[in-house]
Formats: sequence, structure tokens, C-alpha cells
Amino acid sequence: MEETTFGKQLKGLALIETARLILRKPKLSDVPRLFEFLGDPVAMQFTHVDASLKECRQRIAMHEWQRRIDGYAPWTIISKDNNQIIGWGGLYDDPFDPGWGVELGYYFHPDAWGQGYGSELASAVLEEADQKLKLPKVGAFARPENKASRRVLEKAGFKVTRFVPEMERFFFERSISIS
Repeated sequence: MEETTFGKQLKGLALIETARLILRKPKLSDVPRLFEFLGDPVAMQFTHVDASLKECRQRIAMHEWQRRIDGYAPWTIISKDNNQIIGWGGLYDDPFDPGWGVELGYYFHPDAWGQGYGSELASAVLEEADQKLKLPKVGAFARPENKASRRVLEKAGFKVTRFVPEMERFFFERSISIS
């Protein structure tokens, strides 16, 4: 696992740092930049696309509400190189499709694709799941044709447990070694 820094504060927001990323709680001012890719049908071709800025704001707000209950939710992902928002992701228990347990999800701006950020995020998030949250397992979904996402999950130790036909996705799980 990559070395990360937990519990730091950035203007009052808890954050996680990796070698190239800062993961922090989303702010309302992040929504327009997040919508650039969360609302882009090409960038989100394998998952949900937000139809409007308002819908994107509501989705992020709902996850933040869920963070207060669960103690985790997706982070705004910032590149240390240029201090730009490049993604949104992390652990969550999906408030829009409950019942799957804790999941790892990640969504990146197309400019950030292919640079290993998904793997770096997965490593940091799984360390948090293990060290801080003490979760016994984490799930994830990926469509069969989303080879990049499937590769990120496999490199992070996830195994396909089944195909979910109604979602047209593989369900992956990874057991966390509780220390």
C-alpha cells in the first residue's frame, strides 16, 4: 500500500494525501468542475451520468449526508501537480441503490485517464477501510467492457464474485485484513 497521511486538515476539511493526490470532502464550489465529467456521457459511459448541474449537486449532497451516518463517502480528488480537481471517488454505501454494502467507486476527468490515479486512489481508500474504519470487506462494480476499471480493481486485490445481469456489471469483493 502507498503511504498516505490521514487526519490532516485543509481549511477545516479532513483529507488524505498520497504521492500525487489530495482527497478531501467535496465543497459546493467543487460541483461545476465535478459536473464537467460527472455530467459527460463519454466520461461516464459505464455508469450514471448526471443530467444537470442541479442533479450533480444533489448527488454529491446526498453522499455527504450519508458520510455523516457512515463516516465515509466519496472524496474530491485533486492533483498535487496542478492543484486541479481531477476526480471524485472513495468508499460509500450507495444511497441511490442501497443494499450492496460498502463500495469503492471512482470517476475521473478524461484528462486524468491512464495515469494510474485510479490505482493510487484505490490503495489509499483501502488503507482507510482497513486502518481507520476496520471494514471486513469492500465491494465494487465494473461493466465487462470497462477494462481499465476492472484492471484497477484486480490490481487492488478485488475478485469477481458474480455477474449482476440487471445492472450489466460484475460485482467484485475484497476482504480487508483487519490489523
